[in-house]
Amino acid sequence: MKNIIFIAPPAAGKGTQSEILMKNHGYIHISTGDLLRKEVESKSELGLRLTEIMSSGELVSDEIVTELLRKRLIEKDTETGFILDGYPRNIAQAKILDDLLITLGKKIGAAIYLDMDVDTAMHRALGRLSCPECGRGYNKYEEATKPKNEGFCDDCNIALTSRSDDTEETFKIRFNAYIENTEPLLDYYKELGILNVIDNSGTPSETSALIESVIK
Repeated sequence: MKNIIFIAPPAAGKGTQSEILMKNHGYIHISTGDLLRKEVESKSELGLRLTEIMSSGELVSDEIVTELLRKRLIEKDTETGFILDGYPRNIAQAKILDDLLITLGKKIGAAIYLDMDVDTAMHRALGRLSCPECGRGYNKYEEATKPKNEGFCDDCNIALTSRSDDTEETFKIRFNAYIENTEPLLDYYKELGILNVIDNSGTPSETSALIESVIK
């Protein structure tokens, strides 16, 4: 299977699509945010450094993120195919990733951009809900991802929560900033011939079908 990079604006549903690929094809989902949190929780020497860095409000360096990625990508389970989520975010990181993958004898087969307009994305964002216990995501406005019992997780039967920063104003700021910063990254992968732009305005199953055509 092709190793994948997911590129998507806020609320585009890359988490949902990652879950579908994991379930149907055995992909390994690698989120740099999760890697950082896991390292902090381990209380390793690096984890303690990260705690200090993040507590002070400083950005985690590309060198640290690259090392965490390297450690994860050499694990055997990634040989079945992996999805990178949240990295790279800019051209510099994309080039660092290229160099890392060359040293590991791996490559990215497809950079998938989930394209959608700001109004659709905002509608999804304002309806987002998640389970504080298992992390499963829902959307109260989307029929395909509504909880069966309104306001409660289908699996844990625990009250769902929403993000405090999911307001129209803050969302539009995040969305526009993302589009502006991501455009050069899209051009980079287009030049490499691996960019695939997916129309993400439909249902999750429709988007999934389009992604299937790419990975196959």
